[in-house]
Amino acid sequence: MNKLITIACLLLTLPLAAQDWKGKFEQLDQLLPTPNEYRTASGAPGFKYWQQQADYLINAELHDDTQSITGAETITYHNNSPDALTYLWLQLDQNINAKGNNTIKSSNTSIKDSVDAKSLSASLALDDFDGGFKIKSVKDALGKELKYTINQTMMRIDLPKTLAAGQKMSFSIEWSFKINDRMKDATPNDGRSGMEYFPEDGNYLYIIAQWFPRMCVYDDVVGWQNKQFLGQGEFTLSFGNYDVNLTLPADFIAAGTGMVQNLKEVLTADQYARFVKAKTTFDKPVVICTQSEAMQREKTKSNDKKVWKFKAENVRDFAFATSRKFIWDAMAVKIGNSTPLAMSYYPKEGNPLWEKESTIAVKNTISTYSKYTIDYPYPQATSVHAASLGMEYPMICFNFGRPNKEGKYSDRLKWGMIGVIIHEVGHNFFPMIINNDERQWTWMDEGVNTFVQYRTEVENYPDKPIGRGPAANIVPYMKGNADLQRPLMVNSESVVRSNFGNEQYAKCATALNILRETVMGPELFDQAFKEYAQRWALKHPKPADFFRTLEDASAVDLDWFWRGWFYTTDNCDMSLDDVKWFKVRKDQATVENKTKTATKGDLASKGGDDNKPADFSQGPKYFSVLPTDNRFYGEFANRLDDKAVISKMETKNFYEITLSNKGGLIMPVIIEWTFKDGSKEIERLPAEIWRLNETKVTKVFAKDKEVMNVVIDPLKETADISVENNAFPKTPQPAKFDELKKKVK
Repeated sequence: MNKLITIACLLLTLPLAAQDWKGKFEQLDQLLPTPNEYRTASGAPGFKYWQQQADYLINAELHDDTQSITGAETITYHNNSPDALTYLWLQLDQNINAKGNNTIKSSNTSIKDSVDAKSLSASLALDDFDGGFKIKSVKDALGKELKYTINQTMMRIDLPKTLAAGQKMSFSIEWSFKINDRMKDATPNDGRSGMEYFPEDGNYLYIIAQWFPRMCVYDDVVGWQNKQFLGQGEFTLSFGNYDVNLTLPADFIAAGTGMVQNLKEVLTADQYARFVKAKTTFDKPVVICTQSEAMQREKTKSNDKKVWKFKAENVRDFAFATSRKFIWDAMAVKIGNSTPLAMSYYPKEGNPLWEKESTIAVKNTISTYSKYTIDYPYPQATSVHAASLGMEYPMICFNFGRPNKEGKYSDRLKWGMIGVIIHEVGHNFFPMIINNDERQWTWMDEGVNTFVQYRTEVENYPDKPIGRGPAANIVPYMKGNADLQRPLMVNSESVVRSNFGNEQYAKCATALNILRETVMGPELFDQAFKEYAQRWALKHPKPADFFRTLEDASAVDLDWFWRGWFYTTDNCDMSLDDVKWFKVRKDQATVENKTKTATKGDLASKGGDDNKPADFSQGPKYFSVLPTDNRFYGEFANRLDDKAVISKMETKNFYEITLSNKGGLIMPVIIEWTFKDGSKEIERLPAEIWRLNETKVTKVFAKDKEVMNVVIDPLKETADISVENNAFPKTPQPAKFDELKKKVK
């Protein structure tokens, strides 16, 4: 008889036996690269970590009359690797605009009942635009021709002599290309670079990127990263120093990566004085090139030329924007021991919205991101207005947000513009500083950046509607068509384009927000996230470095989290299957009477598993708490005061809840208890409650007050896709139409 009592008591505390085990709590060690002297098991760079360097001297001219660019560059490549190199790989991303490119060939197209002319022309390349690089020459430092091979968007240069470890070499390339019209762009390229024509005044606005042959990354993990550019997976680049001399029409204003070295030569005296003032103005932007000046330049169209001399150090790329239509404003921002400039360039078509909001958004972004990562290390951050776009490069980005012709704009347009500016300026940190491989791991820059964008919006724009970040907002995607979903840990080009934003941006941002708010807590998360940023600033992190660093710096085992959110397409659908109410029987009978009572009395009368009550109206079930058998004390000489324990338990209400995991995604359990007196309590259980049984758990809770209602995930923190099964008593469901008809009859 005592054996039966022992089993009955233990059922209150022991977990259910494991069923349908899928190893969701197993470590990721077998999936992640083996740590070594370059990348450690802690997620930090190893003591022999290395990365290549590529320095550029570029002389180029933009021809406004033919909308084309000619240029010559000298690249000095530093082989800091332990490997001897017999050839070099460069990216020719402009070749995505060349005839016969693989982007058009590999895209899926179909005929619909009706289609607009622009989409049809773009998808079939009907405008006959002949873009892409025209390579004039490739020569070594002595002027001798170097053998090269072009494969779509990649170019291999064969070296006449092996480039040994620790050596550097210089070579030069001459090239040209026609600038694409962004309004006509094929969708795979999204018009990241190109021109916009303004028919009312006959002027062009140029945003120029991927505009010169650039070195591919050679690293310790994949060697040469020479995956072809198909349009979706972005850019993987080495750090270096840039000296760029741009020859432009004399009445053009230019923005670019780095700082202009000859502003006195290219600006008027008044404009230069305003620029100097902006460097010490912290409260509001100073307009350097005014709207009236821009409108005058639109009319005159100088035939003369000026050279804008840019210099940038320790950056991974160079982009620029230029037009005679530009208004330019700037203000200083205090960050740590430095005062970088926040700047904006925009045509009159962007006003009054851009003059009011853009530079303030730049300031808010670099300030907030610096708090969560590292102090912004560059001398400036620039936002440029370009139609229907959001795209980023070091120190410069191109952003949408255009009022109508009367200068009117909606709140939706304003908030959309502020959001895209925060996002694109934020890319200065991910991936321009924390320099991940965009071609392979989109989430490492887009998703991580979207997460910090969310923090920036919450902290600086409390009235702004929030899109990506909160758990509840990802639910429509998570419960969508599973056949179209991909894990975050896939190549960028494998992501279904219609899901790209929800998946690589929003899902990752949501995961990190849940990790911060629900799993780790803000203090632990922020410390670990900042550690990652500091470890990998101006270096090349991989996913394993991110995963390992957050665990290493927090002492939180997160392998279950990475597995679920990053390696699968599981969703969170946690079901509150049952809640049972128990109280301790105050009249402690003999064992025989207790067993008889349990068989014929209270327990049976309140319904068993086959007759689950729908609410608490039937009252509690009763159970006995018995004196502890001496066998359970083992070798201990002292004993519990069983009577005191029993007396304490007699006033408690016990609630046994049963949860099932229907979506497959392991998540913490958050329970809201609503008591009979109207008060509430939120109780949080770690995800490890699922470690022995990934599909079903049962747990008992002791409460001083009677419970009226139980809800899981009450604040919608876990992206649970089905709230219908989250409450007890169950929420009455609407009657089906057929049943309603019967009742009417």
